[in-house]
Amino acid sequence: MPSKKTKSHYGVSACLTGVPCRWNGKSKKSKDVLGIIKDKEYTALCPEQLAGLPTPRPACEIIGGDGFDVLNKKAKIIGSDGKEYTNIYIKGAKKALETIKKNKIKKVILKSGSPSCGCGTIYDGSFKGKKKKGYGVFAALLRKNGIKMLELKTRRKK
Repeated sequence: MPSKKTKSHYGVSACLTGVPCRWNGKSKKSKDVLGIIKDKEYTALCPEQLAGLPTPRPACEIIGGDGFDVLNKKAKIIGSDGKEYTNIYIKGAKKALETIKKNKIKKVILKSGSPSCGCGTIYDGSFKGKKKKGYGVFAALLRKNGIKMLELKTRRKK
């Protein structure tokens, strides 16, 4: 008996699908991502918006570690305005994870650099456009929960 193919259901950083939800009010629409999710089910997610942050909003970076350290209360998320956003980013990551679990999503495509979605690469906390190895809060939470991630490398526009 032939096996029935099932469509993959992806989670995707909403900005990569063209949703203008980034800190600067723009998207990071990606032809590569749109090619991957073409003819597939997907759920676009923005943890920052799920947490109630406005768009646009101050650019934020993780200071003192990465998303795992933020979850373990060893690092903070600070905005370019000097304010701390740690708790709201954790709240958004948890809400996004709830959506992933509710929809039984097994693969998530994330944008690099982000203090939420960065998987493998995040900004270093200097606000100078320098990156380092690490995970954003949402990506760290996904990894802790065994969800597979694909990082789309992007560059910050100044």
